[in-house]
Amino acid sequence: MTSKKVVELFYDVVSPYSWLGFEVICRYRNVWNIDLKLRPAYLGGVMQGSGNKPPGVIPNKFMYMGKDLTRLSEYCEVPMQFPSDPFEVMFKKGSLSAMRFVTAVQAKEKSGDRQVEQISRELWRRIWSQDEDITEPASIAQAAVKAGIPEGAVKELLELSKSKEIKDKLKLSTQEALDYGAFGFPLLVCHVDGKPEIFFGSDRFELMAHCIGEKWLGPKPDKSTAKL
Repeated sequence: MTSKKVVELFYDVVSPYSWLGFEVICRYRNVWNIDLKLRPAYLGGVMQGSGNKPPGVIPNKFMYMGKDLTRLSEYCEVPMQFPSDPFEVMFKKGSLSAMRFVTAVQAKEKSGDRQVEQISRELWRRIWSQDEDITEPASIAQAAVKAGIPEGAVKELLELSKSKEIKDKLKLSTQEALDYGAFGFPLLVCHVDGKPEIFFGSDRFELMAHCIGEKWLGPKPDKSTAKL
């Protein structure tokens, strides 16, 4: 068995395409010979730092995005629904507090990233499945408890998320994404033969698999394996 290839996933829970990419790559953790590193970062900082404009400000692109996400939700089997006011969710409220909380969870998790995975998923569910808030401390706390984090720890993590240490950690992750050339999320960075191979979006897995010497089995590899 050759050594595992490191794959970094930069993401933000405000991004629906990040959710799709997140769920698919998590399903491949034990299928491909990879060491997946979850890299919570701040999409707002990447958009500003790269000079990119979100699809929501271009009407035709926004209309396409709605249809596209509906199809992809079914294809990837991710329970996604547009929030009642996507502009408010994505551009007015944003995700800074939520991503600082995820960063705090990551800073405290001793081994692996199971809690980071679970809290990220619950925050995505709140926005992109249940049309619920992720900006208020009470909202974040509800997601954290659903993710299996004890209530006492949630209070500590909420306080930690306001600290300079965590704010700087999130800024650093965001800057590292920009340094790789990010202009949006999800961003997958595959380390192959000592150099990074960069893939943007949730629809580059077939090409990514080719680059890392693996086989793409669709968005649900367990189902594909069962058919073989």
